[in-house]
Amino acid sequence: MNKRGTPFGPIQFTRWGLLPRRHKTLNESGNSGAGDWTYRARRFFQYTMDLPHHGYRAAAKPRARAAPSTGEPVLFEDTSSAAPPMAPQGYYNMGYNMGGASGGGAAGGGPNNLFSDPMASAAVMYGSSLASQGKDMVNKEISRFMSVNKLKYFFAVDTKYVMKKLLLLMFPYTHQDWEVRYHRDTPLTPRHDVNAPDLYIPTMAFITYILLAGMALGIQKRFSPEVLGLCASTALVWVIIEVLVMLLSLYLLTVHSDLSTFDLLAYSGYKYVGMIFTVLCGLLFGSDGYFVALAWSSCALMFFIVRSLRMKILSSLSSDSMGAGASAKPRFRLYITVATAAFQPIIIYWLTSHLVR
Repeated sequence: MNKRGTPFGPIQFTRWGLLPRRHKTLNESGNSGAGDWTYRARRFFQYTMDLPHHGYRAAAKPRARAAPSTGEPVLFEDTSSAAPPMAPQGYYNMGYNMGGASGGGAAGGGPNNLFSDPMASAAVMYGSSLASQGKDMVNKEISRFMSVNKLKYFFAVDTKYVMKKLLLLMFPYTHQDWEVRYHRDTPLTPRHDVNAPDLYIPTMAFITYILLAGMALGIQKRFSPEVLGLCASTALVWVIIEVLVMLLSLYLLTVHSDLSTFDLLAYSGYKYVGMIFTVLCGLLFGSDGYFVALAWSSCALMFFIVRSLRMKILSSLSSDSMGAGASAKPRFRLYITVATAAFQPIIIYWLTSHLVR
């Protein structure tokens, strides 16, 4: 209250902003009475009505921001109250949360930076060393039973050698020199020596025999996969049994020779050439042609086996010429050679008789 008893004086109006400081108050103007009170009341109600617009404003409802007009370019986008931007597929763009993970290429462990890690490089080197050690162990175990270099020796053939060898197998009676040639204690390859055993002709003859057997069974209306598989497995098993029997005989009789398992397999596989000739003659000329071809191929193969194994088995007598049983060993070696040759016609007849009827 002021001196006049009014509730609001010039000081209060000036403090609240209702009465400007440049406005003259009652005491300054010197006027008093009802006119001054009326003037003060009018100004009070005027400022009271305008009070929400000067600081004591009520809480207004939030209004959405209007989208910027498309006509004018927008320099800065207002993202203070907007949601994260949407991707074209409708998913939220995670650029706000994953900016560091997606932007930092050095921090990420991509495939290009895999081998730059020293631990990864050490792991790769350790794995390579283990693989090389495993390969060496496998090759060592294989070399104990089968030498790859020796196997390559038996397939070192050419067309000229194959033609000469086939003629030698079918017409061995005119051949004079049966000795295998050597060069610095190493036998010459088959392409340079027709007397050297090979595995190319037995392998190709075995495959040809299987195909010819299938054709013969098809002509007789007796073809089936089971019968053809039985024919192939029987032919292979008989050769394996023959080689094992020869190795066992040489071991039990303590015959020392330079015959290897591959040599015996080659000599035993030459019978497939005679079997092919026999089956072809049986298909073309009937049973009479079959037996004539069987007799010819059997005699030619027996002569070839005896002359070839004679140079391998009977020639190594120098180291076994001493001792009590020295006179019996040449007979044993001769028996092995003759028995091996005599066994060939039986196998040829056993494996070809059911194909010609």
